[in-house]
Amino acid sequence: MSVRHLLAAAAVAVLLGFGLAAPAAAHVLAQPGDVGAYTLTAGRVWSLAAALLALVGVVLGGLALARSTGRIGTGNGTRGAVVALAAGLVAMVIGALVVAAAKGGPGTGYGIVGGYLDLAVGLIAMVLGGLALARSRRSHRAG
Repeated sequence: MSVRHLLAAAAVAVLLGFGLAAPAAAHVLAQPGDVGAYTLTAGRVWSLAAALLALVGVVLGGLALARSTGRIGTGNGTRGAVVALAAGLVAMVIGALVVAAAKGGPGTGYGIVGGYLDLAVGLIAMVLGGLALARSRRSHRAG
């Protein structure tokens, strides 16, 4: 089996896993609506974890972008770009699950504000990672 076939099979398995896990995650994220402002519910914990992952993706994407333009270090930044893309994608998937499972608005304990934050910061991480990856590939072709 070639590496491309292995990667394609792994991607299909991950997407299928997310598809099957979405109803279960929505059930776990569902909470009763009467919680305190500082209570850590499942929705808030998931959205906080995804926000931290997205923030790591933004930092790594920024560093990879700086490396690809030659500002920092001598590396090409490809690894950081790929990790930023993956972290942004995972954060956006978790954020979308949190938003989809929320039965109420802000302050109800479902983590909907964090879910929207995950979507925004995850998108930023993916954009930075994509830009860094494009620049590093362009510099490899030219050099």
